[in-house]
Amino acid sequence: MNTSVSFASASDTREQKPQVRELAPKVYGYISDFDPNCGFIVGDDQVVLIDTRPTPRMARDFLADIRRITDKPIRTIVLTHYHAVRVMGASAFDEVETIVASQGTIDWVHERGQADFDSEVGRFPRLFAGVEEIPGLTVPTLGFDREMSLWLGDREVRLMCLGRGHSGGDTVAWLPDCGVLFSGDVVENRCGVYAGDAYIQDWAGTLDAVAALEPRVLVPGRGAVVEGQAACAEAIALTKAFLSTLIGAVREGIDGGDSLRGCFERAERAMKPRFGDWPVFQHVLPFDVSRAYDELRGIEHPVVWTADRDRDLWQTLRG
Repeated sequence: MNTSVSFASASDTREQKPQVRELAPKVYGYISDFDPNCGFIVGDDQVVLIDTRPTPRMARDFLADIRRITDKPIRTIVLTHYHAVRVMGASAFDEVETIVASQGTIDWVHERGQADFDSEVGRFPRLFAGVEEIPGLTVPTLGFDREMSLWLGDREVRLMCLGRGHSGGDTVAWLPDCGVLFSGDVVENRCGVYAGDAYIQDWAGTLDAVAALEPRVLVPGRGAVVEGQAACAEAIALTKAFLSTLIGAVREGIDGGDSLRGCFERAERAMKPRFGDWPVFQHVLPFDVSRAYDELRGIEHPVVWTADRDRDLWQTLRG
């Protein structure tokens, strides 16, 4: 392994202070500039979290900000999917009784959770400062297949798996009473779209299902909160455009006999004019191209990323 390889994210050293945003009565986003977003919903007798933060250290800041809003116990965590940057802060919430995730996400934890953790710690040094506090993988305690509802009094929080996309277990959290949608990384708002663990050709249909909900407020996986039905539809369409440009460029490369590196260079040329100034674009693109290259050559399920595989890819494409 070439230990001198440095990911694009290694130069990301600026701390981002997330802000609490009230999206609807008792519904809040915890929004960063372009770090992963989270959220929380205050019910009559408990608080439900939508994702956590990368580490207990960061999660304690999240907890302190929640406590400025409410002192109700935080009993439930909903995981939109499983990537370490979203879930490893869970242990900071010691009142939690239930961690809810889709069956696809539960399968992910058992199949690749540790490898994903080891990989992401190497990819995102800033986000994993304090990693030594993490007691182990965040393991869901309640699963569902396609849909389930949490009821906070008369407010429904509908958890839905609308299809494969960013991962094999993506869940969106939909609040039909106020039109708020927490999309996880199924939708991004003008931030690089990570597809290294994705089902890229299925993702477009999943985005169509998201669009059919007609959200009025959308908390994307990364980027600013999106407000207004037209703006939400645009964010969904832009995510779709990013992915279609990616898969189209890599398909052209494969058809033309390009190597993986050749496909990467072709995709970068095709995507940079429209998407190159989006945060984390330079970081995600090598992983995205690698997955697109595999998928288009018949590898249905994403190959597990490991710290060594990450660095080998980065050396091949960026070295």
